[in-house]
Amino acid sequence: MPLSPPADREEIHHRRYDFRGFRRDDGLWDIEGRLTDTKTYPFANESRGTIEAGEALHDMWLRLTIDEDLKIHDIEAVMDDTPYEICPAITPNYRKMIGVTIGPGWRHEIRHRVSGRAGCTHLVEMLSALATVAFQTLYPTRAAKKKEEPSVKRPGLIDSCHTYRSDGEVVKAQWPDFYTGDV
Repeated sequence: MPLSPPADREEIHHRRYDFRGFRRDDGLWDIEGRLTDTKTYPFANESRGTIEAGEALHDMWLRLTIDEDLKIHDIEAVMDDTPYEICPAITPNYRKMIGVTIGPGWRHEIRHRVSGRAGCTHLVEMLSALATVAFQTLYPTRAAKKKEEPSVKRPGLIDSCHTYRSDGEVVKAQWPDFYTGDV
């Protein structure tokens, strides 16, 4: 169901995200994200002169190369359009994420390695979101592997959101050993 009809309004800003997951021929996975910001009006910019309506203020890309365990083997950050000439200088810093595994502590590692002065707000935002895309991309492969290797370990999805709460219907049906509601 879409949102309810809005009040009369004028679009001013448009941010687009495009996230995709790919299986590579070498057994690794590429998780890519792109962020694009545009305005509906022209405006002056110190570094670029006038940025025209519809022209990208931000056009940024991230690619994570990961394995089935969600460990980062490579990362590439690119800034095609930015409001300041200096912005792209930070992109090599994202290589500090190589070796990190997406999972518990992911956001802490991002904050520790590439946030604030050591990064770009927009790339950090995308990096955080790419973790979910990685999980969604690898889910069928990882789920099939887990069925082959039964575990007594509590699934990480439990209590990660309302649907997967430990006392809810989904956990009761999918992981009854970890259900905490009334039996």
